[in-house]
Amino acid sequence: MKRPFAMLSLVLVAGALTGCAATTTERLALPELPTVPEVSLERYLGTWYEIASFPTRFQRGCAATTATYSLRDDGEIDVLNRCRDGSPEGEERSSEGRARVVDEATRAKLEVSFFRPFWGDYWIIDLDADYRFAVVGHPSRDYLWILSRAPELDPATYDGILKRLRGLGYETERLVRTEHAAPARAVRLAAPGSAPVAVR
Repeated sequence: MKRPFAMLSLVLVAGALTGCAATTTERLALPELPTVPEVSLERYLGTWYEIASFPTRFQRGCAATTATYSLRDDGEIDVLNRCRDGSPEGEERSSEGRARVVDEATRAKLEVSFFRPFWGDYWIIDLDADYRFAVVGHPSRDYLWILSRAPELDPATYDGILKRLRGLGYETERLVRTEHAAPARAVRLAAPGSAPVAVR
């Protein structure tokens, strides 16, 4: 049986409504979190691999996490989150939700819901010009996801993202890398009678 999970869910809203603890933005007296100046939803659609995130209880035990976005006829976006339980080889967990744009000027501020009528903020705060990676934050700075079109992100690109996040006031030491399945290695056929050779 598949167990559901929600990468950006009611928890974001519920935490804001309780008001029991100061958010990181409030605690550090940080300015409002800026977003990227413009997002093309058409280019943003498709599947993203989670590279790293702040730990959350609703993603506990998740590995090989992905998020897939597809445009609906009504202009909103269908969201399908998937992960594997415990390891990249574990049982699949999935959750379906919906997203909507709340800032038409930039399309960088969205809301996501997995349990309507509750919606959580989904702000795109860093985005590659070729849409190879994206960073999703929350105005509280208590939630953070680094996403990529591939299961791996080269170290220089990742370090650049971390540097920009620190400039935005994020406590990047809280980030945890997401485990994905190792890429399959190509096999080169050897001469007859000899063993195949793995190509790295």
